[in-house]
This record gives sequence, structure tokens and C-alpha cells, in this order.
Amino acid sequence: MSGTDSETDTAAAPHAGFVTRPVDRWRHGQAVHEDDCVAEEVPLALVYNGASFAVMMATPRDLEDFALGFSLSEGLIDTPAQLLQLQVRTLIEGVELAMRVADDAPAARPDRTRERLMPGRSGCGICGTRDLEQAVRQPDPVGAGSAFAPEALELALAQLQTRQPMNAATGAVHAAAWADRSGRIVLVREDVGRHNALDKLIGAMRHRGIDPNDGMLLVTSRASYEMVTKAASAGVTLLAAISAPTALAIELARGAGVTLIGFARPGSHNVYTHPHRLLPATRQELT
Repeated sequence: MSGTDSETDTAAAPHAGFVTRPVDRWRHGQAVHEDDCVAEEVPLALVYNGASFAVMMATPRDLEDFALGFSLSEGLIDTPAQLLQLQVRTLIEGVELAMRVADDAPAARPDRTRERLMPGRSGCGICGTRDLEQAVRQPDPVGAGSAFAPEALELALAQLQTRQPMNAATGAVHAAAWADRSGRIVLVREDVGRHNALDKLIGAMRHRGIDPNDGMLLVTSRASYEMVTKAASAGVTLLAAISAPTALAIELARGAGVTLIGFARPGSHNVYTHPHRLLPATRQELT
């Protein structure tokens, strides 16, 4: 991307992702009036070459990462180089991400079937998608990827608990994290929407040139099918979620060659697809 322009000082300033609001805390029949940290959730309008594409509800932080990650995971650009410019415009109604993409990018070619018909809720990855083909996309197969010792997954999970400042303050956001083969967490992104957090992480990885074949992805949510689709589209070979996967997520992960782990907790995890990337390979093969 050739550069990022900001229309206002507010948009350019670092953003905590949460604000304080007064609250009465009741404990054992007694009330204490104090300030509480609450997560921000604002409409983000995504505009490509002057044409509106979607409005997503998201946390207004790491927006450059989100713009790139969303554009890649939704197939609106094929490479980061096709995102030529981003302007972050803070408006009364929310935030506009005005992007200019290359003429050969998919987003530059008008296609009414790809537009969103309604805003994306914070818990929804495909709200407003017009047809079934766009709603359920079978991602291309991922690469061979790396093999991981179970201890690496355990280390990553332990670190993740201390790498979520917005959730520590508010208790209301999801995180997506990238860990290397040793289990050391390299990047974390947070958002009120699990898929937004993942898009932000994908964008951050591409901005930093991180090889998706050389690490693992952790998410603090269920492994729904859009999480698998976005991960696979980014080339991620192992996705671990602290909650359960869905049946469709398992089928998409199997078809794309992604190792899908659910219920990843200290001391335990379930491997639903392609268990060969978890060492030692002494467990029963899954088909």
C-alpha cells in the first residue's frame, strides 16, 4: 500500500478501543458509583474506489490492518499491493475506510452480487451477502505448513491470557493471535467481532511479511465456518479455537487442508481435522 492518509487528527491518533462510562456496581446489597471501561463498537463503512461495499460494526482500532485483512479475506484484492491508498475518515455517524484499489483488483470491477445488503453485526461475518455462493466459499488448499509439539500450543495459550489489554479492561472483546513454531505469540489483534479481530490479524501479518506456513493461529471464540474460510484464505495451516467448531467449519477445514483444533484449554484440546501437524503423531488418525 503506497500510503495511509487520515482526514482528521482523531482518526490518526492511537485509539485504546474502549471508553469509560459511569456505572453503579452492586455487591452484597451495596452500590458503588464509579467509572467502568467499556468496549467501543462503531459502524465502519468500507468504500472501494468511491463505491460503498459494506458497513461493519467493529472496534475503531488497528483500522489499517482491518482494511487490508478484510479486503484480502473477502477476495476484494488478490495481493496487498493492489490496495493503493487508505483514508480513515472520522464522521459523526462512524468511521469511513475509503480505499483506492488497482484497476485489476476484484473490488475495482463492479459486481452488484458482491455488495452487502445490510450492515454486518459485530457477531456476524457475512451479514447482507446476496447469494449462497458468496456466503459459503470453499477456500483453496493451504500449504504443507509446520508441525507443532503440543507444548507449543500450551505455551501460546498461556501467553494469550496476558496479551489482551482491551479484554482485560472491558471483558467484551475477542482476540486473534499469531504464534511461531515454538509457541511464542508474535501478534495479537482484538475486536468486538471475532471475524474482525481475525481480519485485523491477517492484515497485520501481511503488513509485516509473516509467513502463514510458519506458525499457528489462535482465536478466543468458537471456530465458525467464516473463521476457517478467512484463515485458509490467508494461507494459515493450523487454527486453534478456545471454543467449539461448527460442522461446516470442520468440513471446510478438511477440504482446505487446515488443521482445526477446538476446545483449546490448558492441558487439553480436540483435533478435528488433519492431526498430522500436532506432534507426536501417536494419536488416532481422523478422516
